[in-house]
Amino acid sequence: MNKPPHDLVPDKLAATLVVRRRINSTPEKLFDAWTQPEFLVHWWGPEGVVCPTAEVDLRVGGAYRLANRFPDGTVVWIAGLFEEIDRPRRLMYTWKLESQEGPVERVTVCFEVHGTATEVVITHERISNEAARKSHERGWVGCLDSLVRYIEQLETK
Repeated sequence: MNKPPHDLVPDKLAATLVVRRRINSTPEKLFDAWTQPEFLVHWWGPEGVVCPTAEVDLRVGGAYRLANRFPDGTVVWIAGLFEEIDRPRRLMYTWKLESQEGPVERVTVCFEVHGTATEVVITHERISNEAARKSHERGWVGCLDSLVRYIEQLETK
């Protein structure tokens, strides 16, 4: 049996996810919440998941590590390197669970002004399969829910 031409072979890493949320805050505050460890530990993770530790070296080529503690006590580390930093508009970084083998994914986060709100647009690329894509979608939606709650608490202080 003949193999299809190279350009017709499905890309196993082609799954991409885009998640958007408008948040009543400035791009600067949201960018800082996304990149500063002292803020990340207060909101990172979907409901039930907490971030006990966040390490961020915010420079191109700098590394980050985020601990995700699940309700059963399991801790999973997400880590990567910053590829692009354009405060307060855009971040691009690699994404990998330290406990798993496999390809490195990429996340781009854009902070777009819409009147008095900012739309946070997350594009997660190079996802290996549909199950992983669905899991990432649940995680990102939950993270954005947590970010909204955190920002609302800051705004009311």
